[in-house]
Amino acid sequence: MLSEFLLSEMTRLGAQDALPLHRQLYEALRRAMLDGKLTAGERLPSSRDLAQDLNLSRNTVVAAINQLSVEGYLLSRVGSGTYVNDNVPRGHSGAVARHHARGAFGAAPGRLSVRGLALSTAFCATQLEVQPFTPGIADFSAFPLTLWQRLQNKHWRMTYPDMLDYNDSGGYAPLRRAIADYLRVFRSVQLEADQVIVTTGTQQSLELCARLLADHGDTVWVEDPAYWGAAKAFMATGLAIHPVPVDDEGIHPGTADDTHPPRLIYLTPSHQYPTGAVMSLPRRHQLLATARAHGAWVLEDDYDSEYRFSGPPISSLEGLDTDGRVLYMGTFSKVLYPGIKLGYLVVPKTLVAAFKQAHYDLNRPGQMPLQAALAEFIEMGHFSSALRRARQSYGERRQCLLEALKPVLAPAGSEGPFISGAEQGLHLCLRLPGQVDDQALARRIAQQGLTVRPLSAYCLERTDLRGLVIGYGYAPLTEIARCGPVLAAAVRQELEGARSA
Repeated sequence: MLSEFLLSEMTRLGAQDALPLHRQLYEALRRAMLDGKLTAGERLPSSRDLAQDLNLSRNTVVAAINQLSVEGYLLSRVGSGTYVNDNVPRGHSGAVARHHARGAFGAAPGRLSVRGLALSTAFCATQLEVQPFTPGIADFSAFPLTLWQRLQNKHWRMTYPDMLDYNDSGGYAPLRRAIADYLRVFRSVQLEADQVIVTTGTQQSLELCARLLADHGDTVWVEDPAYWGAAKAFMATGLAIHPVPVDDEGIHPGTADDTHPPRLIYLTPSHQYPTGAVMSLPRRHQLLATARAHGAWVLEDDYDSEYRFSGPPISSLEGLDTDGRVLYMGTFSKVLYPGIKLGYLVVPKTLVAAFKQAHYDLNRPGQMPLQAALAEFIEMGHFSSALRRARQSYGERRQCLLEALKPVLAPAGSEGPFISGAEQGLHLCLRLPGQVDDQALARRIAQQGLTVRPLSAYCLERTDLRGLVIGYGYAPLTEIARCGPVLAAAVRQELEGARSA
């Protein structure tokens, strides 16, 4: 009997979801239709009869029926009654009715698309707890918060109405000029301020490039091992990722890679993430020639060049570009604090108008008071001061970690563990012999309260790399001094076990 089914379903819904009565009845009636207990064209009992049978007020019943009518489940015929619409799908399980917020009818509850499944399961950054040696994390505890708050308050007090609106010019003009001046002097980027587009960070810059410069299914060359954020950005925009191996001189495409002609080439040439390899000058020229031959765009991610600890700064790849095919991107998250969510993208002059328009249409950029505060922070020299202090602090942490790992390194010129990528950035890579299970080692290290990332976890296709990606940006110097020997002991134990196996 319909009333018994409705009462049973309403009792379950009330206990499970604590829904109001009219919503319980709505869900119960909808399930009855979807499960075929109310068939197409069948007449419902009157609202008065339903109210009496279910011991509800008539207003509760009318509210549920009206909602179902609005959504197309029911049809009212004047003088005749209310009927189940012929178009209501039937024969679905009760679970489908209870979880109607999923996609099209017939889809399994909670089912993601193939792309959604990949995005939610591959390279999960949330698995990296912020503990000593977590890679990719900067120490923002020393950020001059009082000064920053004063600048933000100043610009909020001075804000004009247009500063609270969306912005279609690519960002706050003084900030774009400050970025251009900085990049021109310190990174050898050839640009004018109009070429700078302020974004919410590298991820948005990558997605903007992917959407404007490539079509669904186009190929993007990505370094292998790869930065997980870039891989996810390209997956999300429907591009076909073609991994290209990295060696000591950076990305190294061969003739086999040419059979997968790229539309985009993504690189971290100044400090490859995660191995730390620096792309040599010959390789840079070769890469630009390869991009020219394929008519490809080059996306240069210069994520941590502010922190160079030995040797002269590495100039940008964009500075060698004579064809206007390199797009250069950076972020303020590593120097200031992650949650600032401000980065920049430098595009060739021929693309400026298109990128600004698309950025406005797709992303509705804003945060103008925040951008104004950052512009003044840079212009007054506070950015340089903060960078100088951070560079000194990270340099000390880096040296402490290197000293702690020294006992497990192989002698110069012999095979065995060695360190790559320690000349720059906020992490280094401890390279291990091929027989070491770096993922199992990382799990054992985690049991001691330390977070490192296995190098093999960054690989897209390669199976020949083993190592640990170790961050020193977030860990205080005292923690590195305390935990470094613990890390080294775990590595030494693993190496001894691998030799005896």
